[in-house]
Amino acid sequence: MKLSLLDDTDVSQAFAAHLRGLREQAKLSREALAQQSCVPAPTIKKFELTGQISFRQLLLLWQSLDSLDRLYRLTQVSTERNALPTSIEEVLKDEF
Repeated sequence: MKLSLLDDTDVSQAFAAHLRGLREQAKLSREALAQQSCVPAPTIKKFELTGQISFRQLLLLWQSLDSLDRLYRLTQVSTERNALPTSIEEVLKDEF
């Protein structure tokens, strides 16, 4: 497991902020997005305020506001090496 300063709350709130920004950019109310995504408006409100939502509902919102391809690509193995070191040993050996 890689160490990170981020936790699950940070990431879920970042997803919520991203999708809220896309919703506002599209000039959609929560009610309009609820109709489009089949995710209830109160659930959208809770998600935007707390970052808490089921994975299925997150995907439904994402599909309505962005491309699922972008999320799917995160699951694909990259052949490119990360530019940032992943351990202190790599930093000391200058392997990055």
